[in-house]
Amino acid sequence: MDVSATDRQLLAALQDGLPLTARPYADIGAAVGLDEADVIARLAALRDAGVIKRMGLVVRHHENGYRANAMVTWNVPDALVSEIGRKLAAYPFVTLCYRRTRRPPVWPYNLFCMIHGKDRTTVEAAIRTLSAESGMAAYPRQVLFSRRRFKQRGAYFGTCAPSLKEAS
Repeated sequence: MDVSATDRQLLAALQDGLPLTARPYADIGAAVGLDEADVIARLAALRDAGVIKRMGLVVRHHENGYRANAMVTWNVPDALVSEIGRKLAAYPFVTLCYRRTRRPPVWPYNLFCMIHGKDRTTVEAAIRTLSAESGMAAYPRQVLFSRRRFKQRGAYFGTCAPSLKEAS
């Protein structure tokens, strides 16, 4: 797909995220000279062409009172990863669950899940619950608590269009 100058402007306008308004696509469109329907159609075309893989949101857990998080990794049989992953993802305190390729001999783990909690004790209790209720206690695991936060942001596409903050 040829990415047009308009598409590049649209992508650049999205790099700071969607505005928290009733009509975010209309607001993005106003910044780049498109109407709401055109923004939605262009984004769908960019997604269908593989230019955009997905749109998601970045949740600022710390600002919402979740002060502790841990990535829990398990080494489970490959034939069971999908089944167990679905089980883990169903828990309300699991905020992310996915499969990764092992990197032996250094990293034998293939199932990852992120748990956020108000404090470390809460996260540790959630990990014990997962292990006991889902049968995961039988599999080797690593628990990696975050020690610091990094800036979270979406994709950066360049500076060919003003962000909404600059346009308003």
